[in-house]
Amino acid sequence: MPSAYILANVDVKDPAAYEEYKRLSTIAMKAHGAEVCVRGGKTEVLEGDWTPHRVVLLKFPSVEKAKAFYASTEYKAAIEARKNIAVMRMVVIEGV
Repeated sequence: MPSAYILANVDVKDPAAYEEYKRLSTIAMKAHGAEVCVRGGKTEVLEGDWTPHRVVLLKFPSVEKAKAFYASTEYKAAIEARKNIAVMRMVVIEGV
């Protein structure tokens, strides 16, 4: 079974309030076995017109595990905390 990744690009509108989302999402990541590969590191565009904001890359053992994380009670609490303070764009990607 191939691993899976969740890739997110977050446009944070209220950095102080976003700290609560980070706290809650960390709880969800730990509960669902996410491996944090990237979480808000410096980005540099090498090609194209993409202008990323805050990039997050999580690794999971499978697509099913990644989707279970997203649908979890723990992560739903984080989503609720994020309302009106950030714009999230997120995809799940099947690994090789």
